[in-house]
Amino acid sequence: MSTSTARMLINNRLLAILVLGFSSGLPLSLTGTTLQAWFTEAHVNLKTIGALTLLGIPYTFKFLWAPLMDHYGLSRLGKRKSWILLMQLGLVLTLVLLATMNPASQAGMIGMVALVIAFFSASQDISINAYTTDVLPPEERGLGAAYTVFAYRVALLVSGGVALIFADYFGWKMTYEFMALLMLLTMIPTFMAPRAREIQTSAHNLYQTTKEALRDIIQRDKIIVMIFFIIFYKFGDALALSLITNFLLHGLGFTLTEVGLAYKVVSFIAMILGGFIGGIILTRWNLYRALLLFGLAQAFSNLVFALLACVGKNFTLMAVSVFIENFCSGLSTAALLAFMMSQCDHRYTASQFALLSAAASLGRVFLGPVAALMVENLGWIQYYLWSFVLCFPGIVLLTLLKDEVSDHAHVTAD
Repeated sequence: MSTSTARMLINNRLLAILVLGFSSGLPLSLTGTTLQAWFTEAHVNLKTIGALTLLGIPYTFKFLWAPLMDHYGLSRLGKRKSWILLMQLGLVLTLVLLATMNPASQAGMIGMVALVIAFFSASQDISINAYTTDVLPPEERGLGAAYTVFAYRVALLVSGGVALIFADYFGWKMTYEFMALLMLLTMIPTFMAPRAREIQTSAHNLYQTTKEALRDIIQRDKIIVMIFFIIFYKFGDALALSLITNFLLHGLGFTLTEVGLAYKVVSFIAMILGGFIGGIILTRWNLYRALLLFGLAQAFSNLVFALLACVGKNFTLMAVSVFIENFCSGLSTAALLAFMMSQCDHRYTASQFALLSAAASLGRVFLGPVAALMVENLGWIQYYLWSFVLCFPGIVLLTLLKDEVSDHAHVTAD
């Protein structure tokens, strides 16, 4: 590792990225895997649980209101920070409301509140991603992406692993209230974070901002191929994880505590290794090479879940599976984030990153109902084999973008 890379490892910008990555990741499991576990414990049927993935629709369509965050904002705090703080406050209030409900008798109402939470979370992500892209110089984007993945997955560990253990002992109401408290605490370092470099748009109204942001990105070379690459790069991984909680609890018979411990201990180690190793690699490798090799590692990691489905309930193998998936998925996500950051014009960072990340979220959002049907008709083993196969369309599309990625998306340090 070079001296310049070592100096980049810690600074005020990257510390802010760590906090914001945690804030970004915390709500996702609370309307995803943790909510699945809550519904499973309340004996809600599998089809309803599968439909919970549709709560991610705001993540898919967030590009529709992202131009608001390019055009408006409080000048004293800056556009990015003011929107982040507003969305964090909304998340605190709605998580407290969700804590008062019962899925056995209020499944529909919980779904509506969870959808609002997902909207606030997706809107927070728009501004956090724009802030990250704007505040980091190009040579820090690889590390910034890795730090984002690390903190994001720590948040998933807390809201998806620790929350299960907490719920096992203290109940779901206190669990969601505790998560709301954590979100409230993130508002303090958010307020103190460095202000991002913001380039004002030349547009005089929201419509012009939206039009110019879209026109700028659709004029890129091979833009159609690039959008489909972003959609399919994490497609197989999204399929593998869309029913992971139900697979471990209902399919294999693990307890809440066993699943929680696997996420708490094993995935935490995997996240540290994957995040920081990925960050260092991204300062040294061409981004195309990182995307290719990390994508292949991500694909083969899904086969371990197929093996687990064959073997059955085995805590050691389950822990190994969780470790491999977290490590490989973290690597590939860091590379994809660095690629998407490199494609954004600073005048329209919120709009363009929202559009690209919305494309990346399509698989995670819409595969839930399909996944439930696949499991019911094919079984868990063939389900995870298909998750392996569906990783490769994205890798094929990446090879078609080799020149564009190599020419425009280097993240190596000087």
